[in-house]
Amino acid sequence: MNDTKMKVLIVDDDTEFVEATATLLETKSYEVIKAYNGEEGFQKAKEEKPDLILLDVMMPGKDGFVLSRDMKAEGLTKKIPVIIITGISKEMNLPYHFEPDNTWLPVNAVLEKPVKPEKLLKTVEDVLQGKVLRDLSEG
Repeated sequence: MNDTKMKVLIVDDDTEFVEATATLLETKSYEVIKAYNGEEGFQKAKEEKPDLILLDVMMPGKDGFVLSRDMKAEGLTKKIPVIIITGISKEMNLPYHFEPDNTWLPVNAVLEKPVKPEKLLKTVEDVLQGKVLRDLSEG
């Protein structure tokens, strides 16, 4: 990595998760921006132009599903990679897991909460290095 810190935006209404994840990322020299709901996350994504967004699904107001689609439709944010980190499958006892696709869930990766710190860091690194990069700008 060069001297420029990679910027990661965390969008989640769980303040404890945001703080713990921010601390984890900061130990690896990432610059962290925090947002606690979808509207705030969308605004900060446009203003800060992060290198990556970590996005929760279940939030009041604009949820992560809607926000991921809104960001891919917005010129300022459509190229920013997104990792969904959610506990919705367990919380709602869903018999399936979500997978990225070009229309309904235009993200680069989906992680289930609770996510182990090592797995989170590896996925962040892989997405930032283009190893899990999905070109979702078309469609």
